[in-house]
Amino acid sequence: MKPYQFIALIFFILAFVSCKGLFEYSPSQITLNENEKGLTAKNIDRIQKSAANDTVKFIVAGDTHQWLDETRDFVKSANAQTGISFVTHLGDVSASGITQEFKWFNEIMADLKYPYLTVAGDLEANDKAKLYQHMFGEINYSFEFAGSKFVFVNTNSKSFDSNGVVPDVPWLKAQLSTGASSNNTIVLGHTPPFSADFDDNLETQYAKTLADNPNVKLSFYGHEHAFSENEPYQDGIKYYVTAGMKARSYLIVTIWKTGYRVTSMKF
Repeated sequence: MKPYQFIALIFFILAFVSCKGLFEYSPSQITLNENEKGLTAKNIDRIQKSAANDTVKFIVAGDTHQWLDETRDFVKSANAQTGISFVTHLGDVSASGITQEFKWFNEIMADLKYPYLTVAGDLEANDKAKLYQHMFGEINYSFEFAGSKFVFVNTNSKSFDSNGVVPDVPWLKAQLSTGASSNNTIVLGHTPPFSADFDDNLETQYAKTLADNPNVKLSFYGHEHAFSENEPYQDGIKYYVTAGMKARSYLIVTIWKTGYRVTSMKF
């Protein structure tokens, strides 16, 4: 080896060693603190320990993406509301699905006075949703509160290559057939079944599963970035889509034994 080649090799080794720390973590590596893990279970516990009556009032928001400033303003607006039991965020909590974005999102949402729950969005489904599961928990889950049942289901068919099992209709059907002695079961997802990104082969089955259960009156979604309220299948089930953070909009939902009210809010 010639002298200049030896010197170049030494410089290369020193540069590699000194820079190793800079590249210790990749953007997709999951590096969460303990207080950033298992947030769904922690927040459900907070909800179920809170005082409950015959009326439940909660917030539906979604689609943060890169609009972090808007999400901060949303938190301020949500905190100004009274009588709220919890807040739901219907997916796409980040712009590209990397760990740091999840951390930023949680730091902002942690300023809420109320517990918050999420569904997995398109971006959260990356790498079989490992990051989402580490920070929040199961992709499909449900809980009961004040006589109502809330079912959170992964509807992001396109993110899972429309593989015929997302959404998990058998799981959904089982959830709708158990629990909640009241007349109210609420289904929440990210991609609405009438979206082009929902698995065409499961759309009819999904909608029929909701319509066949007399306890289901309405369901909520994000993804479309525009508010809508309709009954697309003419089967008695109302489908609401929240506009998201870019539109500075969210929904306030009030549910009681014999009815409900959905109000669109601007912030």
